[in-house]
Amino acid sequence: MDALDILTHIDQVVPYYQPIFSADEQCIVGYEVLGRFQQGDEVMSLGSFFHDETVPEEFRMEVDVAVTTKALEQFVQEQPASLISINRDANVLMIDRGESFLQLLLQYKEKGLQLNRVVLEITEHHFKGDIQQLGHVLTYLRTYGIQIAVDNIGKESSNLDRIRLLAPDLLKIDLRALRTSATIVSYDDVLYSISLLARKIGATLLYEGIENAFQLQYAWRNGGRYYQGYYLHEPSPSFLPPHLLKERLRNQFHTFIQHEKKKLQTLYDISEQFQARVSELVAKYKKVSSFNELISVLAKHLSDCSFRIYVCDEDGFQQSANIFKRGETWELQPQYEMKNWSWRPYFLENIIRMRSRKRGILSDLYSDIETGETIRTYSYPIDEHHYLFIDLTYEYLFEHNAHL
Repeated sequence: MDALDILTHIDQVVPYYQPIFSADEQCIVGYEVLGRFQQGDEVMSLGSFFHDETVPEEFRMEVDVAVTTKALEQFVQEQPASLISINRDANVLMIDRGESFLQLLLQYKEKGLQLNRVVLEITEHHFKGDIQQLGHVLTYLRTYGIQIAVDNIGKESSNLDRIRLLAPDLLKIDLRALRTSATIVSYDDVLYSISLLARKIGATLLYEGIENAFQLQYAWRNGGRYYQGYYLHEPSPSFLPPHLLKERLRNQFHTFIQHEKKKLQTLYDISEQFQARVSELVAKYKKVSSFNELISVLAKHLSDCSFRIYVCDEDGFQQSANIFKRGETWELQPQYEMKNWSWRPYFLENIIRMRSRKRGILSDLYSDIETGETIRTYSYPIDEHHYLFIDLTYEYLFEHNAHL
């Protein structure tokens, strides 16, 4: 649609509302305001208009204000939820350093709008100006109670350092990348980094683009407190009953919980089985003359599940060679002796846990540096100063449902 057609018929610009559902209450906690153009019975999205950089910024701002004004009017009158999320192009926002946006909100504060219920939503990777100046403006707006959300995290060229500088209250993660299953593994890695960042800066994760049950489960499993998407509800011209999906979400979350508990029980059982198995083997061969002899003997007994075994001391220095399974043959790799692994995430933490509990630990899933295979490692305390590491094959994990 031509931009001039929109501007000359700005009275036909209307807000639509996409509900935001919460995990903790299973209800609608807020709405994101979306721009639509209504022409007779036909309703068209204004997304392409707002993202078209050939349209002058002042035109986009004018339409933005029209949508926002109507949305705030309706929100103040009906008070349908806790939050109202308003999109702004950060480049347009910075034309007057957010002043016109703030003044519009202050007008509605006089009509009963609580500014701590307003979420300003921006997309960081589209911003072309000075990120520190944008950060200052957002900090200023936050003094009025306005919350800040950064959209499309993990998409295109989002920079986590820039996001940290903006210190948003909400991080919005687009799950549409999960449509292609081939991207899930790499997306998991990006998501893990984002979840760590969210925890560090105290931000809440909001997952958008949820279009099926699998994506909802993925969002729930990966720390999502809030959810949006057509699977839950499409954008609507009016507000919805707050408990619209409460029963459905409660049932789905129950299914997710049962699945997760079953997975955790499986991992606990595997860990217990290895505890008993490895304890018996270590006790049986405790009189061997060296750690290399110990891992050579253990390899024969653990050939069904492992492809690499070695021993480290409490500081992470390797006290044995690697014994590595190549095909059906085990071979010693002496070049690994005295290599240090304390730099690995959780290494020293796990040493302390094993020492205090006097029990082995099954790691989370990770990609092996050398083979690229997805594996888990079972670690076991031989004595107070030495620890056994047994890398488990993906085939074994898959057979025992420990690959998830």
